[in-house]
Amino acid sequence: MTDFLLLAFIFLSAGVVAVPIATRLGLGSVLGYLIAGIALAPLLTSVLEVDVKSIQHFAEFGVVMMLFLVGLELDPKTLWNMRARLLGLGGGQVLITAGLVMAATMAAGYSWSVALAVGLVLALSSTAIVLQTLNEKGLMKSDGGQASFSVLLFQDIAVIPMLALIPLLAVAGYDDVAQHIAGAPGEGGFSLVKDLTGWQAALVSLGAIVFVIVAGTHLTRPLFRFIASANLRELFTATALMMVVGIALLMSLVGLSAALGTFLAGVVLANSEYRHELESDVEPFKGLLLGVFFITVGASIDFKMLLDNLPVIAAITAGLIALKVLVLFGLSHLFNVGGPHRWLFSLGLAQAGEFGFVLLSPSVTGTVIPGDLSKQLLLVVALSMLLTPLLFIIYDRLIAPRFSEGQSRSADTIEEQSHIIIAGRGRVGGIVDRIAKSAGYTTTVIDYNSRHLDVIRKFGMHAYFGDATRPDLLHSAGIEEAKLLVVAIDDRHQISELVKYAVTNFPNLHVIARAVDRDHTYELWSIGCRDIIRETYDSSLRMGRSVFEAMGISRAAAQKMVDVFNETDRQGMVEVADAYDVNIPVPENEAYIAKVRKMLEIREPEMQARIKAIMEEG
Repeated sequence: MTDFLLLAFIFLSAGVVAVPIATRLGLGSVLGYLIAGIALAPLLTSVLEVDVKSIQHFAEFGVVMMLFLVGLELDPKTLWNMRARLLGLGGGQVLITAGLVMAATMAAGYSWSVALAVGLVLALSSTAIVLQTLNEKGLMKSDGGQASFSVLLFQDIAVIPMLALIPLLAVAGYDDVAQHIAGAPGEGGFSLVKDLTGWQAALVSLGAIVFVIVAGTHLTRPLFRFIASANLRELFTATALMMVVGIALLMSLVGLSAALGTFLAGVVLANSEYRHELESDVEPFKGLLLGVFFITVGASIDFKMLLDNLPVIAAITAGLIALKVLVLFGLSHLFNVGGPHRWLFSLGLAQAGEFGFVLLSPSVTGTVIPGDLSKQLLLVVALSMLLTPLLFIIYDRLIAPRFSEGQSRSADTIEEQSHIIIAGRGRVGGIVDRIAKSAGYTTTVIDYNSRHLDVIRKFGMHAYFGDATRPDLLHSAGIEEAKLLVVAIDDRHQISELVKYAVTNFPNLHVIARAVDRDHTYELWSIGCRDIIRETYDSSLRMGRSVFEAMGISRAAAQKMVDVFNETDRQGMVEVADAYDVNIPVPENEAYIAKVRKMLEIREPEMQARIKAIMEEG
């Protein structure tokens, strides 16, 4: 018990210390966990004599949970719509990369069977690192993020036939192959297909998949309704974990990938009313296990062997990353992944993945890949995963800024000018554009999302492609003669820069700016903008009015009460705006805090009294 508590304390402490530092330095949480594992390696292996590999196998369950959560975000219709990229990008990447790695390995003097096994191992990318990083950076919904997800999803499914194929490369007997598959990924122990022939094992495996789909469709809702009737949150959490663990266990017993089984279960439950509850219950466990997994990857790096074979391992790692970048970049051209997303896609998936550890497990690959080569490949996999956050940093700091300055598609020539310029035609700018045109006004709309513009043009709507923050494009749009500039782009920094440029250079231009939050409102105010719209403020007022109505207050009285709140909030913001300083963090700006506290002490009681009077009047 003491040993377990000590290990838990060490791993948690390492994550708590390393991840905030790495995140603050812009390195991301994954690199923080990996660095923590490297730092802990001497303590774990030499002092405490911990079997890092066994902990790693346990922590790999975080990947299983992650794929369950990914499945919850999808549904069969979405998967069907992804089929082109799923098979084209994913299948193309695996086949081409595996083939090229196989050719290089055979050129190094190894047999075709060894070369094929090495190609399969190195063709896979890291689902855990890439999805975690894309989600952290808010890039999951981008074109590059969706293309990356298609490849990762295909790879996770492809692990299953790979686990079946690798034993075939070493074992001649058909029944022996089934036995090897039953033991995958090297855990040993009880198996439902251990003593079955190949076709019998295949039928059992297929039956397990059908059971997961049918049970997820018809049995989970009654189960969760029964559990929910107990009104115990912890029981619902236990049920969610029981389901994920049970599916993973079933898949392992029939020799299939636990990750695929839980992913299928997630897809089946994607339209369930309990989806969000499942996500919130499983998410913390997934995050902790993935953190432990990344720490074990860092701790498992054999630096003695790495130093002894540094030129060879470094060359293989660099060659693998370069090869995968070239393959992915080529595929991105074929499947129209454009602009900076092409580089995000190519660099993000250039590493080997955690399933490489599974495929290299000694009980599966011991008779296929020679021991020394297997150890070197383990280092290559770990080292490439360790370098992945650095590849994302290269994208963030070197590639993405270049595409924001020099566009991947030439800006449209603005042929017609108007007195109203709208920067951005997304959720906000699109509605503003429609409202203005409904009154007969003409607008000049500029947006930087080419795919979005291609879609709206199919509906007969028009906007110009270009970066509205570029002065030359604003001049071609006629900003000198314009009466109004509506800034409705998404990025907070770009909003502030565009507003600053417009207010400074065109004092007679009326600027309406979209603010991301309250602090951004103060920032825009300090720049000189006086017509600022908080993007969620009006919808929040309407929701507040609905709260009053739901409590039995009449529609007219509820509107008056919300109007009082709105008036008080706006007056208060103007009163404290001068104390806001963009160069001082809010928690450290004592003058601003003091002014807000004083404003609240005076205005809140007044507002409450006015609202109470309206309620009493009915």
